[in-house]
Amino acid sequence: MTAMSDKKIKRLTELTSAAGCAAKLGPGALAEVLNRLPKPNCPNLLVGNETNDDACVFRLTDDLAIVQTVDFFPPMVDNPFLYGQIAAANALSDVYAMGAKPVLAMNLLCFPACLGLDVAGEILAGGADKAKEADCVIAGGHSIADSEPKYGLCVTGLIHPSQVLTNCGAQPGDKLLLTKSVGTGTVMTACKGGLLTEDEAAEALRSMCTLNRRAAEIAADFPVHSCTDITGFGVAGHVCEMAEGSKVTAVLHTGTLPLLAHARDMAEIGVLPAGMYRNRDYFAKRGVTVESGVPTVLADLMFDPQTSGGLLLCVPAQEADRLLLALRQEIPAAAIIGEVAEKSEQFVQIVK
Repeated sequence: MTAMSDKKIKRLTELTSAAGCAAKLGPGALAEVLNRLPKPNCPNLLVGNETNDDACVFRLTDDLAIVQTVDFFPPMVDNPFLYGQIAAANALSDVYAMGAKPVLAMNLLCFPACLGLDVAGEILAGGADKAKEADCVIAGGHSIADSEPKYGLCVTGLIHPSQVLTNCGAQPGDKLLLTKSVGTGTVMTACKGGLLTEDEAAEALRSMCTLNRRAAEIAADFPVHSCTDITGFGVAGHVCEMAEGSKVTAVLHTGTLPLLAHARDMAEIGVLPAGMYRNRDYFAKRGVTVESGVPTVLADLMFDPQTSGGLLLCVPAQEADRLLLALRQEIPAAAIIGEVAEKSEQFVQIVK
């Protein structure tokens, strides 16, 4: 990371009302807007927004499709280089979640006049660092003046049309594997409130900077039925979309949910982002139930909005332990957090 003056670094999160993926529109408001839009009618559009998937997929030829996504948000950290890394890793994740390889990206930058241009340069440098790690070329972008800093990428990936992963392929009997620990929303809320230092949040910061590239590459050797990445709607919200699209019921076990350092402690004293409450209220109406006896703090963390979260992989039960072993050789936080059942009255059941 490149050192910046404390004066300039301090201004980043001071200029934001919400941070990271927690700044996104609530799922209820977003659904209301999207439902009003006309549905595209194009045979080469293999994946649109019908099942709230991570990216769109457009077939170019019988052997080649492009995967396209866009993602940007306000900073959750005061170091601009680190902010750029996190935002880029988060945007690239959508392409990995579809089983594709990111190859080309464009910067999106909203920038306040009160910040020096060297800060803008550091943000873009952080994004370039992660794109380079992903072997993805950033070829330009767009910037506008704004009162609140925001940064992200529009990313294009390549894939064979027959190899696309979606969030609606889960099958009864499958196991659900998560590749990153949960709690970035809570931990970064605590940091912004002065309850945790940057050193105490180091695990969360490393997690958000980590590309999902290796997780996707390892999973590519296994028969993955469905995949999504865990971001603003939290584990329960994104699993609900997977279950709804797949017409199944998912059972999530709080006892095996991997948690970041300090996430549970902060949640227990009520340090939770507003997005958690929005997620919990909305998805309760959409078919997510919490079993009696589940600790409230663990149920809350199932709805914690994640920034640059892990991949949620849905695989046949007989392959789950083998995939978990392969993942854990490089990704120690990987865990089996649930299973898929035949459709019941609920889409997601959160149990102990």
